Amino acid sequence: MTHRRGSRANLDRTLQPLGLCTLVLGGSFFLFQAVAIQSPVSAADAATTPTATSATSASEAKPAVPAKGTYGIPQVAYINEFVRKGWADAKITPSVHATDGEWCRRVYLDVLGRIPTVPELNAFLSDRSADKRLKLVNMLLTDDEKVGVMRGIKEYGYLEEYANNWTSIWSVTLVGRPQREENQQRSLTSREGLQQYLRRSFQKNKPYDSIVADLVSATGSNTPGEKDYNGAVNFLTGKMEENGVQATAKTAQIFLGLQVQCTQCHNHPFNEWKQNRFWELNAFFRQTKTKVDRGMQRMVNNVELGSDNFKGEGSTPNKAELYYELRNGVVGVAYPVFVDGTEINKSGYVKEVDRRAELAKLIVQSEFMPKVMVNRMWGHFLGYGFTKPIDDMGPHNPPTHPELLEKLALDFRKNSFNIKELIKWIVLSEPYALSSLANKSNERVDDPSLGEKPKFSRFYLRQMRAEELYQSLVVSTQADNVAGSAEEQEKNRAMWMGQFTIAFGTDEGDDATTFNGTIPQILMMFNGDLVKKATNTQADSFLGKIVNSKLSDREKLNYLFMAALARHPTPAEAQGTQQLIALKNGNERGAMVDVWWALLNSSEFIFNH
Repeated sequence: MTHRRGSRANLDRTLQPLGLCTLVLGGSFFLFQAVAIQSPVSAADAATTPTATSATSASEAKPAVPAKGTYGIPQVAYINEFVRKGWADAKITPSVHATDGEWCRRVYLDVLGRIPTVPELNAFLSDRSADKRLKLVNMLLTDDEKVGVMRGIKEYGYLEEYANNWTSIWSVTLVGRPQREENQQRSLTSREGLQQYLRRSFQKNKPYDSIVADLVSATGSNTPGEKDYNGAVNFLTGKMEENGVQATAKTAQIFLGLQVQCTQCHNHPFNEWKQNRFWELNAFFRQTKTKVDRGMQRMVNNVELGSDNFKGEGSTPNKAELYYELRNGVVGVAYPVFVDGTEINKSGYVKEVDRRAELAKLIVQSEFMPKVMVNRMWGHFLGYGFTKPIDDMGPHNPPTHPELLEKLALDFRKNSFNIKELIKWIVLSEPYALSSLANKSNERVDDPSLGEKPKFSRFYLRQMRAEELYQSLVVSTQADNVAGSAEEQEKNRAMWMGQFTIAFGTDEGDDATTFNGTIPQILMMFNGDLVKKATNTQADSFLGKIVNSKLSDREKLNYLFMAALARHPTPAEAQGTQQLIALKNGNERGAMVDVWWALLNSSEFIFNH
């Protein structure tokens, strides 16, 4: 169901109690939620599975663990301490705690890339243990049991979902969003190969320093199934044109938090980075060679990344220098020197020094790498990093909480660059546990969208990533078959994402940064099949099972709200649904379809709050 035709006056009158109104587009009416995201106003009964004969009561109680709880984890304790100090300095009061339902929903979204199913949500809400949040986080990060019966989806553990989600996130970080199919076939990057490497790394919880070293120093074939296949080479295979200028810029940006791309031509206008430093870093890539195997119509069959002797642009391989032109026309000379001033052997002979291998060692040993990773992860979970942007760090862009950033980076290194431990510290902290609702104390002085430095006195609202929206639709509504290999699931998602990206006009794979108003909801409707499956009432469909169950009207409504928003309807929303049923002459099925369609297109569904 992509739209509703009929009397706009009747639609508006019926949907007003639900906080919904209509948008006219091309002669059709589209539903969207016009009210602000809100928290539940009261505890209510949570419905069980839609095929049950009755609902089991399970109140959404206040969090069993106070916000000051640290679960015996010292990193959680000092996160809370440093952030509270910032509140005190700014003389602001943090928002109240998020409800258990809100917190559970955001953890599933941020860790697994989707919202929880109703059985998963009910299992968490019914747990009365003091450490239930710690238990949930541990389960999402490590559980590889067959839990499909509870979740109602394919029987694999959370570990696979965790690996798939972070593979998706890091694929975009490293090589951008998927391109159109014809461009992919000519690309020197095998997205499949990179994702296979990343997925296996996250499944094994490979230390971050090892992942970085692999990506920077990798050699081999980029295509799965080829001899000498090494998926890690795909970070660089498409970045080695023009003597590796893009490889230099992206390596510095992603792993060191240094934006140096403009300094290949001139000194940086805002920081101390000089032109010579760009080319000194670039010198580490001059031994790198790519060998491309092309087939018909210039389609790429395979790319090999390797290292070869670099004779130097002055044909002196024992020094292997490179030249660059300054703004005044003077020619400069550069040798491999790391960003902290560390020099390596100048020889261009691989047998004497492998420059990229040395660069990988210098990166993982540097003070920059753990800081930018902590900053990146903090930004993922809290909406904003300690700096903006997260990958532009240095004296010109001081962090909001410098002591906290330093201490987290140090402990990240001490804990062997364990990504899961870093995730745990952040999601169990007090700032992550706060409500997204502002109060009078913090609504004006803690609004990063207006240029204020984030103080993390509330959970900042943010749109779902397009991948999260897709996965949430698939899992919460069973709107698509999620069975099959990770590669098959990725293909289905990529097809949907391709429609979404093209519709937004971002053929270069850029992120869609505006998910407000009505445009994204309308586009999601136009994408067709996925939402049609989510809103059909066939006997074996998600909505069909609910409508055909023996649950009462209220229990059915509760289930839909829990599935979409992780909360129960307010009294006004429940009353509005009854009015809708009456308007449809008692057609409960039609009313439930309308409500479900509206919920899936509401801002509250699309936002992480």
